[in-house]
Amino acid sequence: MTLTEKIKSKALELGYIDVGVCSADEFTEYIDELGSRTDTYDFYISNARSPLTGAAPKKTNPEAKSIISLAYGFSHIAFPEKLIGKVGRAYQARCYNPREKTMNGARIGLFKEFLKDNGINVCKGTTVPDRLAAARAGIATYGKNNFAYVKGTGSFVILTSVVVDRELDYDEPTIKRQCPQDCHICIDSCPTGAIEAPGVLNPRKCLAFNNWFTQENWLPPNKDGSPVTHIPHDIRDKMGLRIHGCDVCQEVCPRNKAVLSKACVKDNFLELTAEKFDLAKVLNMDDEYYEEVVWPIMYNYIRGIRYFRRNAAIAIGNSRDEKYVPDLITAAQDSDPLIREYAVWALGKIGGIEAINYLNELNKTENDSAVRTEIKLALEKNR
Repeated sequence: MTLTEKIKSKALELGYIDVGVCSADEFTEYIDELGSRTDTYDFYISNARSPLTGAAPKKTNPEAKSIISLAYGFSHIAFPEKLIGKVGRAYQARCYNPREKTMNGARIGLFKEFLKDNGINVCKGTTVPDRLAAARAGIATYGKNNFAYVKGTGSFVILTSVVVDRELDYDEPTIKRQCPQDCHICIDSCPTGAIEAPGVLNPRKCLAFNNWFTQENWLPPNKDGSPVTHIPHDIRDKMGLRIHGCDVCQEVCPRNKAVLSKACVKDNFLELTAEKFDLAKVLNMDDEYYEEVVWPIMYNYIRGIRYFRRNAAIAIGNSRDEKYVPDLITAAQDSDPLIREYAVWALGKIGGIEAINYLNELNKTENDSAVRTEIKLALEKNR
């Protein structure tokens, strides 16, 4: 058995559904494409992951020789109905950027230990484009929705790239889009029209982008220096009940139909979490609820309780359910003006006598300008 064969065997033993190997040569086409989209991807190009630098592995790590691409599928999980449409499947599965002291975190750790035991060094600090690396390594193809697809699990897959200092046996690339030419269901189904053309995503329209990145330290500050925490009104209306991520373009894809129909494995931890999950509790949660229910399945991207609470307020407003009005009134009295602002928006969205009476009273005492603007808009909407 060759070294490459041993590596692939170990990856499969650890639970990866596929593994491929490619060169660590520069991803020239990725660099060119990302460079041509600086108007919409400026936040990404400039962030700490340094994607343009990572796309040229040998420049930052001259010892880099190969990339091992690992695919972990989660399409087999029968995700709880109570969480579907609120939290993206990848986050529920806890396999995207897994925490170190978890089963999914241990998997990649064990794989890297195996490489070390076989005299292979992992090049640190190199973040390559995972989807393109997987296609170069022959284990993934593309979809018009911008996702990578792996046989047996569709686009419900997490890809991990491991850059190493050893020349290995390379696989035949599969850099192609296998969607039917006349299929554009994902484009038509995107709630905000974020998929502007096959393979072309405008992230600032994407629901997932808006419920993730509109927080301090993620996006460049506003012209006045204030952090970007505002989600546009038209985006809020289309977020539905989603508080972390969005799966619409994957759910409607015909290429995912077969794997979704076969999802049958219950995740008992998710079932327990779903029993405890409640939008009203997220809206007014304390640290204990956050640590017990929210953080274990939503630790990616969002870095503060206040943003989960904000997103919950939007979801509650979109529910149009008057049972939440007392919870929103509680949130509208919060010390954090961001929470008050979005609670007011949600009250206006739901409407009804109790909500409008409260907004009229709040209008007499609220002193934050953003909250006052939201009160005015809510009252005008309900005249």
